[in-house]
Amino acid sequence: MKKEKRTSVVTGAASGIGRAVMLRLAKEGFCVVGCSRRGFESDAVKSLTSELDAIGASYKYVPADISDEAGQKKVIDTAYEEFGRLDVLANCAGVAPERRVDMLELTPEAFDRVLNINLRGTFFLTQYAARRMVSDPAPDTPRAIITITSISAETVSLNRAEYCISKAGLSMASRLFAARLAEHGINVYELRPGIIDTDMIAPVRERYEALLADGLAPLGRIGNPEDIADAVAALAGGALRYSTGEIIYLDGGMHISKL
Repeated sequence: MKKEKRTSVVTGAASGIGRAVMLRLAKEGFCVVGCSRRGFESDAVKSLTSELDAIGASYKYVPADISDEAGQKKVIDTAYEEFGRLDVLANCAGVAPERRVDMLELTPEAFDRVLNINLRGTFFLTQYAARRMVSDPAPDTPRAIITITSISAETVSLNRAEYCISKAGLSMASRLFAARLAEHGINVYELRPGIIDTDMIAPVRERYEALLADGLAPLGRIGNPEDIADAVAALAGGALRYSTGEIIYLDGGMHISKL
């Protein structure tokens, strides 16, 4: 017997955008399964679960590596085992290069590390989730797959080639899933953040602040994870039901071309 409460899976939930998304969906009344590579002993996970407990959330945290097939299945299966259904998948997991290097110096090992997590891992986790959602009788509620990409899907960074390629690939994957899953009542969206205040930007924060002050984005500030969580919550709630395959920019207007 399925539980009535809608259920979401959030990858990369221990920190940054994923953490904000998991907390927001829990506050919206979702049962939430969150995952990351961090174990229960991690301070980040302890902080997350403490806050979830404080708001009385129905949740499960799963330590799992989404670049691994077993990890992918473990996360999705947990949603069905614990809550009996899956309504929303929020793909937030992602890593930056360990070192920013000129693309002419990029090694296969560094390339594979980023692509295996950001693109390959997310694609096959989404594929597995989609299979289970398709085989599950569709509930009379909105169902969605929401993938966080980046402005780097279209804006080049010559010292982060592998990251840009991974996000560009995810953008196409999102459109592919949108076309494939529409007939099953599963809407698919790509959220494309700009510069967001997470650990990922820490090494270059001052540079980004200077670029923003010089007009890089019309809204003139660094975004925060809650800005992304707001959009995920709206889509998860069915705010754009007659829409799929959309790219939604959350970049302070950075994508606007100006003369």
